[in-house]
Amino acid sequence: MSEAAPATRRRTRGGGGGAARRADRTAVRLEVAKYIERNIPNFEVLTEEALEIIENNAEIILEEIGVQFPDNPAALKRWADAGADVDGERVRIPRGLARELIKTAPSEYIQHARNPDRNVRVGGNSMVLAPVYGPPFVRDVNGGRRYATLADFQKMVKLTYMSKWLHHSGGTVCEPTDVAVNKRHLDMLYAHMTLSDKPYMGSVTAPERAEDSVRMSEILFGQSLQDKTVMTSLININSPLVFDDIMMGAMEVYAKNNQACIVSPFIVGGAMAPVSVAGTLAQVLAEGLAGVAYNQLCNPGAPVIFGAFVASIDMNSGAPTFGTPEASKILYGAGQLARRLGLPFRSGGALCGSKLPDAQAAYETANTLNAALLGGVNFCLHAAGWLEGGLVTSFEKFVMDADQLGVLHSLANGVDMSENGQALDAVREVGPGGHYLGCAHTQANFKDSFWKSQLLDYKPFETWSDEGSKDTMQLASERVERMMSEYTQPPIDPAVDEALQAYMAERKASEPDSFI
Repeated sequence: MSEAAPATRRRTRGGGGGAARRADRTAVRLEVAKYIERNIPNFEVLTEEALEIIENNAEIILEEIGVQFPDNPAALKRWADAGADVDGERVRIPRGLARELIKTAPSEYIQHARNPDRNVRVGGNSMVLAPVYGPPFVRDVNGGRRYATLADFQKMVKLTYMSKWLHHSGGTVCEPTDVAVNKRHLDMLYAHMTLSDKPYMGSVTAPERAEDSVRMSEILFGQSLQDKTVMTSLININSPLVFDDIMMGAMEVYAKNNQACIVSPFIVGGAMAPVSVAGTLAQVLAEGLAGVAYNQLCNPGAPVIFGAFVASIDMNSGAPTFGTPEASKILYGAGQLARRLGLPFRSGGALCGSKLPDAQAAYETANTLNAALLGGVNFCLHAAGWLEGGLVTSFEKFVMDADQLGVLHSLANGVDMSENGQALDAVREVGPGGHYLGCAHTQANFKDSFWKSQLLDYKPFETWSDEGSKDTMQLASERVERMMSEYTQPPIDPAVDEALQAYMAERKASEPDSFI
């Protein structure tokens, strides 16, 4: 896969010469960047001594305090058979047992897309970027803040497909509240499968919905999934130290079918974990170890990601806060711990607590995205569109974030130290007192030397004023509309599409609608 593989769709047809060149200039090009492969070192905030202390504390938590697996007799039996001390629903894991169990987990894996050019590698030096996940509301400049619909969901899938720097279609990019709770997962999966050809996530809100995800994926890919990982799905831990039966049931389904899971503590420091960084890291590690170990008990060798969703808390209001230095320290530390376990790592995102795509949103988002890149994150969920602490998917913020993800790609490339990168010939040519605008090196490299925003305004004040004095929100709104007008659905085999629709119709007819 090339760094930017263009798929060109022409608006007009022309002959040779000038007409062809004009047609080329007006062509709609879908550029899709390869997932990030870091050529820069990871930032490590913890010393070896600190890491050993946190690892020891995590083992103490697992052995002395234990974790809870409520309403899940099968899980309790698996743990007991593996050598854990099971007392009711409490599972105490002897020192070293969880670490031994996770040794079967792969250090990286390939998630396949229906378009092989969109496959992603998760683990190692890679970083895969996926959009926002989970908000019940959407916001745009025209409709304001409102409950999300299936049309909003489909629009987000299309925008993600059109976005160069996003490698993954994601999962619940917003919650389509106009569709029954027990059936909306079918429509969401169908949108990802047919409106995009990037990889996607499965449903986790009930084990039977995970089964539907597997069955629909088997139809899409035309085969059993045992030898092909086509979904990476989010399994949240009910922090502190509780592994609820719904999430575990979904994980059991995915693990059995060799589909990847992100096992992720959901931490709001001060509420669901200690207020201190070291204390939170110990709990994150304990929960991650227990969750990944249970995943491997379900199917040794199944692909799994060590996750850490981290926010702080405002002690006055109780609201979660994002982009804070404490959250970044936890992300950096969790990344080190995951690498020592030999597991892929999930964290970060375009996280913010702001109600609008404003300066607060930009600061908090930049802090978290930069930490994700430097902290060695391999799978970055919420990389575009997150607003209001995850309650809102914002279309304008989505395109703002998606544009800035290009910065992460550029930073990850590191510094070009080739002969061309050293540019000594340019210095020789220009000499003292000259300028570089017209020198041979500049002329040969200027098109690709600097990252270029597809959204932000760099025009002189007079030009900006003459064109309406548009702020970034207006520019983003216009970009959303332009992208939607240029969207073309990727082709899909009509027989596969028909089979997917037939499966959905049968499943929807099998039970009454429920909005609970």
